[in-house]
Amino acid sequence: MKPWDGIISEEEQKAYHAAGFGRPSGVGQRPALLIIDVQYRTIGTTPKPFWESIKEFPTSCGDVGWNAMRNIATLLAEFRSNGWPVLYPHVAPKNKATDGGRLAQKVPSIMNIPEKGYEFPAEIAPREGDVLIPKKHPSAFFATPLASHLIDLQADTLVVTGCTTSGCVRGSVVDAFAFNFRVLVPHDAVYDRSATSHAVNLFDMASKYADVGTTAEILEKLRPMGTAAAAKRKAG
Repeated sequence: MKPWDGIISEEEQKAYHAAGFGRPSGVGQRPALLIIDVQYRTIGTTPKPFWESIKEFPTSCGDVGWNAMRNIATLLAEFRSNGWPVLYPHVAPKNKATDGGRLAQKVPSIMNIPEKGYEFPAEIAPREGDVLIPKKHPSAFFATPLASHLIDLQADTLVVTGCTTSGCVRGSVVDAFAFNFRVLVPHDAVYDRSATSHAVNLFDMASKYADVGTTAEILEKLRPMGTAAAAKRKAG
């Protein structure tokens, strides 16, 4: 079962396949992990259902975020053990005097997040050597040095996690594809406040821009690179 089964009709899925969409793009030699906007403001400080969680932070996605974060932590551990790069595109605290624009008009609540909301949960928190990428717009690439960092790190494959599936994840995946990176999206390591939007956007990404699978399936694809990395470290 795919997350979009039962939402995207079988006929529509057949139409995409008939047109040649959805073929795998595979992996390269050097993966990098993107953890996008996994902060307390998007999950809450404790796991709670959506309607309870938004009482703390109106931008929270609730316990679906905590469920996804546990899978992100599994991926993060794999990247740590192999010495692969980890990057954190994230929203920095807003300056109300200068950071408004269309975003403040469209989503006013995002301008009033308490400082605690911008902290990273301990389960996936960055450590020394990780790359922090403050951003002001959905795509992690727009007006940030992300592409420059990835080139310097010689990354050719991006594992994109975080939130929201329909917003910052999708925007970043589309731009990563445009930069000719191979893109993997573990559908149980991204999250959204709308289950329907989550599923539909995963279908679209899987059809056009990325290889989408479970965390376990993504780890299986990465395993040969991990074996090669271990052999290289041993030889060195």
